[in-house]
Amino acid sequence: MHPMLNIAIRAARKAGNHIAKSLENADKIESTQKGTNDFVTNVDKEAEAIIIDTIKNSYPDHSIVAEENGLIEGKDKDAQWIIDPLDGTTNFVKGLPHFSVSIAVRLNGKTEVACVYDPIRNELFTAQRGAGAQLNNTRIRVKQLKDLQGTVLATGFPFKQKQHSESYLKILSSLFVDCSDFRRTGSAALDLCYVAANRVDGYFEIGLKPWDIAAGELIAREAGAIVTDFAGGTEYMKSGNVVAASARGVKGIIKHIRENSNEGLLK
Repeated sequence: MHPMLNIAIRAARKAGNHIAKSLENADKIESTQKGTNDFVTNVDKEAEAIIIDTIKNSYPDHSIVAEENGLIEGKDKDAQWIIDPLDGTTNFVKGLPHFSVSIAVRLNGKTEVACVYDPIRNELFTAQRGAGAQLNNTRIRVKQLKDLQGTVLATGFPFKQKQHSESYLKILSSLFVDCSDFRRTGSAALDLCYVAANRVDGYFEIGLKPWDIAAGELIAREAGAIVTDFAGGTEYMKSGNVVAASARGVKGIIKHIRENSNEGLLK
């Protein structure tokens, strides 16, 4: 195992265990609004501190991009950890047991290792560039779709970018003609992992942040999924608009997106 993946897993498990334990004392969870429809809790911040400490103990010179702390520049700017301490904060606040810890490491601009940990189900999704993806040490592979008939697609409403709601609902309505059903789970990192594990057949979402995508996209790609932006390119870390599925699945989803989007979404 890649030594950095080892540390990522250690950090994710420590943070995940802290998050799960915090649910037992729900009255001590303090939630504040940091942006439009965007919440943070004391537990997000505590989990992030646990992850940062674990990384810094082993790699003190590495840089870190964290959801709550932003960019923490290290001496080594080519090694960057991208962390989301609690992806699915709204679920967590509501006591809905579906959220995850997401950690990715980028070296010279390429994501090398990734892990996403679901502490409630004790499920650990991992990937190493060029070495495949795993769920609890068992290899996972994406099933190739012929088309969108009978598929179940994961998505997320653009609750932070409601200016896109009209386009989003048009895309959803158009896709619903071809696919079987949708799932909206509340954790983008787990949605990408669920594509990797064939729990959903495809996924698309508008306006995500790099820490939402970084780990899950490598896990999906290493499991054989294609991950693109809405224009079919690879700028999803910049645009925050992401599609993931097998090759024909992505082609089908993008077709509906192109036919029903405003121009701003296709950049």
